[in-house]
Amino acid sequence: MIAIKDNIAQVKLQISSACQHAHRKPDEVTLLAVSKTKPVEMLEQAYQAGQRNFGESYVQEAIDKITALQNKSDITWHFIGPIQTNKTKLIANHFSWVHSIDRIKVAKRLNEHRSNQDTPLNICLQVNISGEITKSGVLPQELPALLEAIETCENLCLRGLMAIPEKNASAASFIQMQQLFLTLKTRYPTMDTLSMGMSADMQHAINAGSTLVRIGSAIFGARN
Repeated sequence: MIAIKDNIAQVKLQISSACQHAHRKPDEVTLLAVSKTKPVEMLEQAYQAGQRNFGESYVQEAIDKITALQNKSDITWHFIGPIQTNKTKLIANHFSWVHSIDRIKVAKRLNEHRSNQDTPLNICLQVNISGEITKSGVLPQELPALLEAIETCENLCLRGLMAIPEKNASAASFIQMQQLFLTLKTRYPTMDTLSMGMSADMQHAINAGSTLVRIGSAIFGARN
């Protein structure tokens, strides 16, 4: 049996160590437990260990978990996967955060469907910082048009940027994301989140100012 409580404690130690190396405070970095493909029983164990932020990528699987854990009202659900336009209503109605917006059409659909909620939907824009053809995300030079469109979306709250740099990326990609984030932050005051870093590249990400790391296998074991 996977000792999820111990794994979370170990990941938090790694975050603390990375923050110390980067001369940052550990509470500046939020741990997002990436729970996609994992059974609800594992999420319950993580919850008992104090974890409150969970990331999901598959809409129907996520909704099943959200429903099963609806009595735990202090959980914050983050959608972090690619977004199909026919799933925007479900995402807007069930999640507090969406990290993977990279198209104007998706943003406008989420805004439209969020209108029946009491609070705006927190969003991050996914940036394809490595320019990979097979990866989702808006290219940095395409960000202005997307940002302009989002300014008209009253049911969305722009919180920041998200990136998945290419495997074994150098520190340069992470620093480029940091510079992009800091530049935009001066214009968009609600921006406070740089969603960047996973199990293998957490150190690079935290060195470059990440405020949220997305950790899956180090907590729940290899993906099913």
